[in-house]
Amino acid sequence: MPSDTPSDTPDASVPAQDDSASPATPSTQAAPGRQPDTGAQVRTGSTISGLDDLIGRLSNLLADHQILEVEKLVQDSDADSDMDPGGKKNARLSPPQSQLYRGVIANRENKPQESIQLLEPLVAQMQSPAIAQEEKLLRRTLAEDYLRAGDFKKAAQAYEEYESRLGASLSADEQDEIELPLKLLPLITSYPSMTVEPGDAFSLPYDRDALGLTDVPVFVDAQSHDWMLDPTAPFNLICRSTAREVGLKFSDQSAIVHTITGRPMTVHATLIPRFTVGTVTYRNMAAFVFDDADYAFPRSGYQVRGVLGYPAVSALGSLTVTANAKVEVQPGAKGEHLTTGARFFLDGDRVLVGLGKPGDERMFVLDAAGQQTYLSSRYYAEHEAEFEHQKMQLLSVPGSQNKPPSSAYIADSVKLLVGDASVTFHNVQVLSQPLGSAAVDDTYGTLGMDALDELKSYTFDYRTMRFAAKSQ
Repeated sequence: MPSDTPSDTPDASVPAQDDSASPATPSTQAAPGRQPDTGAQVRTGSTISGLDDLIGRLSNLLADHQILEVEKLVQDSDADSDMDPGGKKNARLSPPQSQLYRGVIANRENKPQESIQLLEPLVAQMQSPAIAQEEKLLRRTLAEDYLRAGDFKKAAQAYEEYESRLGASLSADEQDEIELPLKLLPLITSYPSMTVEPGDAFSLPYDRDALGLTDVPVFVDAQSHDWMLDPTAPFNLICRSTAREVGLKFSDQSAIVHTITGRPMTVHATLIPRFTVGTVTYRNMAAFVFDDADYAFPRSGYQVRGVLGYPAVSALGSLTVTANAKVEVQPGAKGEHLTTGARFFLDGDRVLVGLGKPGDERMFVLDAAGQQTYLSSRYYAEHEAEFEHQKMQLLSVPGSQNKPPSSAYIADSVKLLVGDASVTFHNVQVLSQPLGSAAVDDTYGTLGMDALDELKSYTFDYRTMRFAAKSQ
């Protein structure tokens, strides 16, 4: 939860409880403290033990956010014959089951339209009553797809149905994850879809604000302002004073949300007729208006004026943030595409990247709107010998302020492979024990702005879903 100190780790529009971590490990065991899922599947008839094992493995891998492993298993299942050379029947996903998982993979790969085409027909095919885990996976994924595609009406309906049907089975973290779309989307169901007019490649200067995060210059209906860059935020945000200065109209209805800053905020909706970043023009951009005092840090002297979230950032195409305070953008289909580096994925409100040798990647969180880098107990378990003679320290992880500090070590240097490039980070905190929080424990770590600032440059390409990095 953001508080009024420079050391806080605000998450521009991601739940404060959501420590910005998420996914993976090469084993197929459920994460510490988590009960294995019962199997996310579209039931079409009787199953055999081998199929149940395959479904269970896929379910556990998804729970661990191991998207690369899920992709491989689904591909292998689709390619396998019914019988192995010894005449034994192979476990294969049925066509609807394969369709479900391929839709989930498309969602993680930022292909919402492809995911919608795969998943929409399955809603009507589900048995009633459906198995909670399979219905949760299907409905949550489809709701995210509608939101990313800019279909606010369908997204609002999908989140409402998801909550009404499955709300009683959702954990507190899962309830927090859907609070913003569930409460905010009804305010904009009548808004038109945003359109984007890409221009030529360009570069922008950026500033590090008082919180250590990235602010970029934007034009709100031709008036210049600096907005925080947060690729993980599901919505764009604007403060009330800026919205009034520009002359924007607010919605009559409002919503009270808690997961932007960890404190209650009353939020209205607005439609920005024209919004410009460099040579890219957005028309009919939806944004949510917050009171200035609700997102201010007086001790740091910083006021959040606006947040450029996923809807706007992904539409920029490719962004390279350099150490010389420039953001280089390749917008539109004609811009240069990144084909090297590591694959990254969208998993809910997290950006995940597979780092390491091809075929043996580990999943990390990329948190471009968080200050703190730390590696999880999963990383520690694979490198325990490196810390044998070190003195243990205590670490407070963002989002876990209500828990006692955790035991940790300091790694003088950590080398990670980003595609073919080796990058090194220094003085990295490494947790030695699980926190009991899936958001932290299920990944190999979170790379925040303190780590990204050590790089000469780093690039997100939302068209090829590739992340690249260069060391100084």
